[in-house]
Parts: sequence; structure tokens; C-alpha cells
Amino acid sequence: MTFLVGKPLTLAITATAGSGFLLFGYDQGVMSGLLSGDAFVRTFPEINTNTGANGSATLQGTVVAIYEIGCFLGALMALFWGEKVGRRMCIMAGCVILSIGAALQCSAFSIPHMIVGRIVAGIGNGLNTSTIPVWHSELSKPESRGKGLAIELCINIFGVMTAYWVDYGMSYVKNDAQFRFPIALQILFAIVTFIGIIGLPESPRWDVAEITQAIREEQAATEESSFMMVFKNGPQKFLHRTLLGMGGQMMQQLSGVNLITYYNTVIFEKSVGMSHNLALLLAGFNGVAYFVSTLVPIWTIDRLGRRKLMLFAVIGQCACMAILAGTVWDGGHAAGLVATVMLFLFNFFFGVGLLAIPWLLPAEYSPLATRTRSAALATATNWIFTFLVVEITPVSIDNVGYRTYIYFAVFNFCFIPLIYFFYPETRNLTLEQIDHLFTGEKVKLHWHASMGVAGDAERRVGEKDAELAGVQHVE
Repeated sequence: MTFLVGKPLTLAITATAGSGFLLFGYDQGVMSGLLSGDAFVRTFPEINTNTGANGSATLQGTVVAIYEIGCFLGALMALFWGEKVGRRMCIMAGCVILSIGAALQCSAFSIPHMIVGRIVAGIGNGLNTSTIPVWHSELSKPESRGKGLAIELCINIFGVMTAYWVDYGMSYVKNDAQFRFPIALQILFAIVTFIGIIGLPESPRWDVAEITQAIREEQAATEESSFMMVFKNGPQKFLHRTLLGMGGQMMQQLSGVNLITYYNTVIFEKSVGMSHNLALLLAGFNGVAYFVSTLVPIWTIDRLGRRKLMLFAVIGQCACMAILAGTVWDGGHAAGLVATVMLFLFNFFFGVGLLAIPWLLPAEYSPLATRTRSAALATATNWIFTFLVVEITPVSIDNVGYRTYIYFAVFNFCFIPLIYFFYPETRNLTLEQIDHLFTGEKVKLHWHASMGVAGDAERRVGEKDAELAGVQHVE
């Protein structure tokens, strides 16, 4: 049990959640710079697409994307098992399983061995990514819940950036450590997360009297078991709220972000025409720019809200993908420079508006009775669409070239009305008050006289949000 209270406890929770998502980000970015490295190609020539008939783009996509199938399975484990064992136990199990998978990968000498390792590691990451945002959200105050999750995802992209630079540094090593060390390094992050979670509390929403009453009311609203609640609507609109969380994760992946995250170096080499060394270097700088962009929502997500940032992101992403398609089609030197800028800009828009929020919404939109399972289904959706994108990207780039970026531009365009018409704003509301956005009831917001002048400003903002959300304010 932790001896921390107040702000130190909040910082410790955020740091541990961030460590878990740093591990997640590192896992996503690490394969990007390894696929075309000399040592990796020498050990696994079957997936070297530069060798013509001897290399397979399809097999390359499968080896990279099979990790997402493991993550999908891990999310399903959280769906069936997470509610029984609690948030902390799920995260600790995820760290152990991921470490085993990493050890299998870094010791691999054959494609089947590598595939098994990636599936096992994915299961661990699926458990973590299904559970950490829920655990973090339930331990956060409503006025800082968005900021906390934004910090968590900022650290996630720090992990992606770290992976790019580790890959670049190890590219100068000519033996097998060139790829084995970067893969093994993720075990360190898993150990840090495991140690951190041991000393921190379980979610208080399991036994607080107010929440217990909320569970009774939600259970009374349906005759189905708690597992089946997520597939039923009724007065609580469980299915509706679950689908919104799943939709947010679907939009995140169909935006095309992992086209860039997993194949950053491949795109710089094949679509833009750079050398391997320059591609690795630019991937590293792209990771830095990506990380800097994630600092923006830390200060804006609880001020501007979720909807505005998501709309800003998908509009910008749509433009970037459209311009990227045109420049890759052109193929000239100047067009290559513009394409490089678009890759940087895409990550900026994504980092500002579509990185953290889809991980936050399942925990916010879902009521306590279905929160674990709704978040698990949302995370499973994330991973199955990540698998789709990562699996088809090498084949798509090889066969249809610039058209790959066109269909991602179309996807982003379609997300604009989807977000505008279907996703309600949740900033500054407690998780219990958010329930009333979907049930149509009114809830009272209580303000404290001790808030002072600064609090008055927050109060006016909160009152405006409450008015828009149909929430009643009382002294």
C-alpha cells in the first residue's frame, strides 16, 4: 500500500501510467528502423523487400502486424478477466507477459520464433493498454483527468521517439546487437512499470459508497449479466456509449498514423527516395517533432475540450495525406521535400488531437458497471485496426504507391461529421456526471467558496459546459 497522498500520489500515478505507455510507444516505434538494417536483413532475408523475388512485402507486413493480433488477444483477456482481478493485477501481468515476449524476440533466429515472440509481447501490451487508461482515469480528479491522460500519451510518444533514436544509434553496430539490443530494451520499461504499480492503490471506484449505489442502479436497469450490458442499450445506453469508445479508437488507426509510426523509415526510403542512413536520421527528428506536438494537449485538453481538438486533428490530417499523395505521385526532388514536411505535419496534428483522446473517451463515456469491458472492447478495436493498417502498408506502398495516402485522406475527411454530430463534450465533468449526458437526466454541480478568483474563472467555464451538456448548477 502506498504512503503517498495528495499531489505526490497524483504524480506517482501519472508517472507509472506514463511508464506503461512509454513501453507501448517504444514497442510501436522500434521495428521501424530495424526492418531494413543490415543485421536484421542478414538474419531474416525472407522479409527484405529490396531483394526482389527473395523478399516478401506480405511477410514483412505480417511479421510486424502480428504483434497487433497479440495486443487484440490481450485486450480480450482484459474483457473477460479484468473485472475479476482488478486494474493493478492486469497491469502487472501485462508487464510480465510482455517481458517474456521481448526475450523471445531478441533471441530469435527464425521467422516463426520472431512471430511467436511478437504475439506474446502483444498479449502483454494488450492487457496494459486496456487497463492503464481506466485505472488512471478513475484515480484522477475531473478537472485534471484530461491533462493526466494527455501527459500519459505524451510519454507514449517519447517512447516512440526513443525507439527511433536507439535504432539510429544501433545502426552503426554491425553485429546482431544492431536489432537484438533495441528489442530487449523494452524489458527495462516493463520492469519500471511493474515496480511502480506495486506501490500504488487500486481504483477507489470499486468500493466507494456513491459508486456502489450507481452500480445498483445500473444493474437494476437490465436483467442481463454485467458482461452482456455492453451489448444492450436501455435507459443507460450501454451499447451506444461502448460504440463511441470503439469508434474513437477506429478513427485513431484509420487516420493512417501507424502507416508512419511503424514504417517511417520505409516511407522515407521508398516513397521519398532517401538513403537508409538519412531515412533513419529523419525518422529520429520526426519522433522529436511528434513528441513536442504532444505537449500541446496537456495544456489545452481540459481548456478547449475533446471535440475541438479532435476536429482540428482530422482536418489537418486529411490535408496532409492529400498533399502527401500528390507529392509522392510527382516523385521530384522538390516534391520529396514537401512530402517530408507533410509527414512531420501529420504527426503534429495527430499528436495534438487524436493521440490521447481516443484512449480517454472509453473511460469517460462508459459507466462503472461496464467501464472495464467497454475499455477492453475499445482497445481491441484499436489493435485490430492497427493490424489491418500495418499488415497492408508494405503491400500497398509496393503495389499502388501514392494511392495509399489517398484512401487515408478520405478516411480522415469522413471523420469530421462523425465527431461533430456524435461525440459529446466531457471536460470538467466527473465520471458520474458524464452518465447524465447519455441518460438525459440532470445532475448538480457543486462549487466550493474556497475556489477564489481563479476558481471563479473556472466556475464560469464549467457553468457554460454544464449548460451545453444539460447539467444543472447549484451552490
